[in-house]
Amino acid sequence: MSSPADLKKMSLSDLETLAGEIRELILTTVAKNGGHLAPSLGTVELTLALYSVFDFSRDRLVWDVGHQAYTHKILTGRRDTFHTLRTLGGITGFPKRGESPFDSFGVGHASTSISAALGLLIAAEIERIPRRVIAVIGDGALTGGEAFEALNHAGQLKKKLLVILNDNEMSIDKNVGALSEYLSELRLKPQYHRAKREFEEFVRNIPFPDISEKILLAAKNVRHGLKSAIVPGSLFEALGFTYLGPLDGHDIKNMRDIFSRVDVIDAPVLIHVHTTKGKGYAPAENSPEKFHGVGKFDKATGQILKKKSPPSYTEIFSQAVIDCAARDEKIVAITAAMPSGTGLKKFAEFFPRRFFDVGIAEEHAVTLAAGMAAGGLKPVVAIYSTFFQRGYDQILHDICLQNLPVVLCLDRSGLVGEDGATHHGAFDLAYLRTIPNMNILAPKDENDLRQMIFAAVKKNFPVAIRYPRGAGRGVVVKAEPSKIPWGKAEILEQHSSADATIFAVGTMVQTSLDAAKILRDKNLSVNVLNARFVKPLDTELIKKFARSTKLLVTCEEGTLAGGFGSAVAEFLADEKISTPLLRFGIADKFVEQGTRAELLDLCGLTARKISQRIHERINEIIFGFLTATT
Repeated sequence: MSSPADLKKMSLSDLETLAGEIRELILTTVAKNGGHLAPSLGTVELTLALYSVFDFSRDRLVWDVGHQAYTHKILTGRRDTFHTLRTLGGITGFPKRGESPFDSFGVGHASTSISAALGLLIAAEIERIPRRVIAVIGDGALTGGEAFEALNHAGQLKKKLLVILNDNEMSIDKNVGALSEYLSELRLKPQYHRAKREFEEFVRNIPFPDISEKILLAAKNVRHGLKSAIVPGSLFEALGFTYLGPLDGHDIKNMRDIFSRVDVIDAPVLIHVHTTKGKGYAPAENSPEKFHGVGKFDKATGQILKKKSPPSYTEIFSQAVIDCAARDEKIVAITAAMPSGTGLKKFAEFFPRRFFDVGIAEEHAVTLAAGMAAGGLKPVVAIYSTFFQRGYDQILHDICLQNLPVVLCLDRSGLVGEDGATHHGAFDLAYLRTIPNMNILAPKDENDLRQMIFAAVKKNFPVAIRYPRGAGRGVVVKAEPSKIPWGKAEILEQHSSADATIFAVGTMVQTSLDAAKILRDKNLSVNVLNARFVKPLDTELIKKFARSTKLLVTCEEGTLAGGFGSAVAEFLADEKISTPLLRFGIADKFVEQGTRAELLDLCGLTARKISQRIHERINEIIFGFLTATT
């Protein structure tokens, strides 16, 4: 196969053979690189059926979330580079417009496909370009409100949008049977649509308008009543879509037949396809949640290859919230389709009545928490940093404007590694810092995180705690955490006449201590402080060290624009303190995929690069001073 067009010439037997080859390539690559295995294994035949019917050099295909699209990548010129999946400089784990002309829309977050596909279809109509636009949504994305907003709009506009609902064990009623198949077959017959139009025209030509309208209304009511009783897609029909299915998403022949005939329907169409997540690989079929997004594993056994490491920050968070909830019955926990990823699955086992998974609906999760807080509860909301962005308005209006005691726990903050630009939690400090009443904390280690959770649930105002993906530093975690002085930084290393002072946030604390050690070997003394609080700032200590050191340094694993360093710069300007400030963080650009170590180096956030720049800046300050005095 040299191009996607070749699929149209292939026999059913050839396509089924190709499906096996693609499945093996996905399996081998993900075992080596990690990635979204189960979702992509489930859509191999579906993708082949779509490409063997439609011409996506002209037509457009939009994937929801994008982690179902590995077969799509392989079919569109990336088979030979697929081994670079999710590596620095390689191909991304999600569709990306700059990577291929077949990636018609970049994705990474859920529930966006129908909106984007409708936009592409409207653009094609305005530009007078004849093309079909297909959105593939599934893997829980239909629980997101944006998907229903788009369905409603598409139905209202009556555009010939095609939506494929990939149902892989999500909460969609299954009504598989002969009658359902018969109804789908009936709707694909041109005679059905012609007869429907002719009947309506006949009735409307009856010379008694009142009678004709009553006949049409009665016919419509009978049709809708019958549909509601026997058709699983009555919800979609109510939104203006013609519903077809459910179909077997691994039956290439049947899907090709349906896809090739759907053009007779002059209305938006939703085809319900049932697939098996992890199809073709027993360990993934048996544990689709475990193999949804997976690290490196042994392909032969399905055993995840994990190095022995300390408990993750997620695990520390999980146990801390459970311990707090055991002491306070008002504490409840909320997540958005991530009970395992956020560590709240264990909480749900201990406190099932106090745990709420709202699906992929971050906006609802945040406002739900606000309502609970207004009702006297103490909600803890755990969502990945990148997905909390979707609830920004609710954080601002529903929580902070009312100053409600909600604890926002932002997992996977900072650079998350191989998932790339769509998943880095780089912006949380910046987008939260500007909101009045918000308090923002970042732990330097596991003990810090536990202390912060215990402190936050006792506060009567909004608190956000951001922490990284992966293993902690391995410190011994205290069962009874000590109290944190609110709004106060922690002095870790102090010298009587220091050349520089670093205020470090979260993960950058240890890196800053390592940088200080490198500089000490160069006969430069550096103070290091664990900022702990991004908001409120410890202005007292900032002022003190700014006036007693040659250079003030901030270091954060977040965007420089609007982050912690910006907050310190604003304070220094307001106080008319002229001490030079050097800020380390993520530059004003999106960071690609790669290992976390590679990306930290790329962003200049390693001890070696930080110490080098501090050394250069101190030399510039000293040289400038000497020049000015001679």
